[in-house]
Amino acid sequence: MPPFRAEHVGSLLRPSGLLELRGRFARGEIDQATLTTAEDNAIADAVRLQERVGLRLATDGEFRRASYHGYFYAQLGGIAFEAADGAAGTRGAQPTASIKSRIAWKGPVHGADFAFLRARADALPKITIPGPCALHFRGGDVAVTAHAYRDVEQFWDDIVTAFQKELNALAVAGCTYVQIDETAFAKFGDPDVRKMLLARGDDPDALIDRYIAVTNRAIRDLPGLHIGMHLCRGNRGGQWHAEGSYEAVAEKLFNALDIGFFFLEYDSPRAGDFSPLRFVPKDKSIVLGLVSTKTNFLEDKSALRQRVDEASRFVPLDRLAVSPQCGFASTELGNPVSAEMQEAKLRLVVELAQEVWGTA
Repeated sequence: MPPFRAEHVGSLLRPSGLLELRGRFARGEIDQATLTTAEDNAIADAVRLQERVGLRLATDGEFRRASYHGYFYAQLGGIAFEAADGAAGTRGAQPTASIKSRIAWKGPVHGADFAFLRARADALPKITIPGPCALHFRGGDVAVTAHAYRDVEQFWDDIVTAFQKELNALAVAGCTYVQIDETAFAKFGDPDVRKMLLARGDDPDALIDRYIAVTNRAIRDLPGLHIGMHLCRGNRGGQWHAEGSYEAVAEKLFNALDIGFFFLEYDSPRAGDFSPLRFVPKDKSIVLGLVSTKTNFLEDKSALRQRVDEASRFVPLDRLAVSPQCGFASTELGNPVSAEMQEAKLRLVVELAQEVWGTA
């Protein structure tokens, strides 16, 4: 059962040919059927990549999405995200959300994606979805009430209902592994983010409690569905949005949130040390994101092994796993990493897991 000793967060670099066809589709030069066939073929290749390096899970690389979150939320209403560009390797601008209609689940968003993946992968299919708090975090009550809502509580009720329906639909379809990509929690430790939240009228500590409560409502009563959460500080073209330790959220997050395992970014000093892991209870696991998806060089395996040993001072080895720190392409343009380096990094994660635990 997940998490496996060797994991990956989900998104993969889009083949250049697929990006070209997506551009042609946007210009009306090809039809949906042609684009879908190209996506199907690219996903089949992505599944083979994951099997080739020895992973026991398989994602579709998020190849049908322009970004990790935009497609999902667009299926729930008139919602868009806007982000400013920044220099690669620097703190990028935080995307903002525009909510033009009420949130409503109209039918399975990723049901067909799961069915396609299950039919082509020998490994366990994993479906990745954005977190339920992403919209609010990217604008607060002002963004919620600007157009579609007068009552913020009604917004939260709609969000919870939509996520419950989607997760139930996936479970009914036979999906057993879902990863929630939540960009809010890891950013609460950044002084600049906390300052931004205070400036817009939010108490950061109260907001953490609200987000935990909303997430727990969204994932309640889903038997047979293994749900992990990836905590991200931003990942767009090699950029990042926040820095800071998990210390500000660790005790509440690990203990109050009804999530069984967490994918944590630990690829750079921006994440702080492993000491916040002391709050992880005995019934939960941690996937250490030690390998960077933002850099085009291969990490040293012996140094990674040493970091696993350091983390095991706070969480026993039998409740640890390893992965890249984030996806390789949270947006379709991808990170500044070559396809060859992407494969090498995924293989490194598998080899590290085999060396530490004897299995991936």
